[in-house]
Amino acid sequence: MAAAGGPDLLFGLRNNFYLGAYQAAINNSEIPNLSHDEIVERDSLVYRSYIALGSYQLVINEIDSSAATPLQAVKLLALYLSSPENKEAAISSLNEWLADPAIGNNPILRLIAGIIFTHEQDYNEALKHTNAGGTMELHALNVQIFLKMHRSDYAEKQLRVMQGIDEDHTLTQLANAWLNLSVGGSKIQEAYLIFQDFSEKSQVTSLILNGKAVCCMHKGEFDEAETLLLEALNKDAKDPETLANLIVCSLHLGKASTRYLSQLKLSHPDHVLVKRASTGEESFDRAVQTVA
Repeated sequence: MAAAGGPDLLFGLRNNFYLGAYQAAINNSEIPNLSHDEIVERDSLVYRSYIALGSYQLVINEIDSSAATPLQAVKLLALYLSSPENKEAAISSLNEWLADPAIGNNPILRLIAGIIFTHEQDYNEALKHTNAGGTMELHALNVQIFLKMHRSDYAEKQLRVMQGIDEDHTLTQLANAWLNLSVGGSKIQEAYLIFQDFSEKSQVTSLILNGKAVCCMHKGEFDEAETLLLEALNKDAKDPETLANLIVCSLHLGKASTRYLSQLKLSHPDHVLVKRASTGEESFDRAVQTVA
């Protein structure tokens, strides 16, 4: 966080990361006059950007055992995501660190724990570490977890906390859009306007384009959604959300979706649509309906 009364030197870097402009976050990370804590936060965001781009090995190689706890936690996330064989060891180390009174309450460690246990779909375990909040990222992750648990009432309470801290914060706006999408109805247009506002003020990323596209699909505007998703695919041909949304969109438009499914299988074999597709076409159709 910025020093009291001083400029927030990491504001731009954080926003790039939050909105999915990962390469921009990396490219613009050489910021002068940072304090020690700000350097650690900067490095955490840069390495998490590399993770988001799939560069797990770079993160594993560059963060050594002498690095600060937040960076060690980020390295654990890279290990966890790098291959199925590493998951068990990563979770074992994570549990060991969380039980250590000296570092167990570190906000980045708790955030990484929340992310990993959410990947494991162990939402109660994730909430054990994230529910106390303490940072905007932890609150935003809580919103996501509650929405995955179909508890929009709890998600709304978390959003209210975020709005009380900073209503204009990028993560508050994103959380508001996620909740609006979950609630549906007239809230879909409100969500669309949030993503539209981001696309006018920021670099247009796959995350923003997918947000707008999902709003369009909820409104039955599948042609517009497809246009947005193809633009997102041009930016990142392996993005799982883009590919998954294109599968849903193509089916609604009566177009072939097999190529997108093949790409998703290759790049993200653990994705929910891939797993459900492998159990047969009938359950795949049901999966599509739940995602659409």
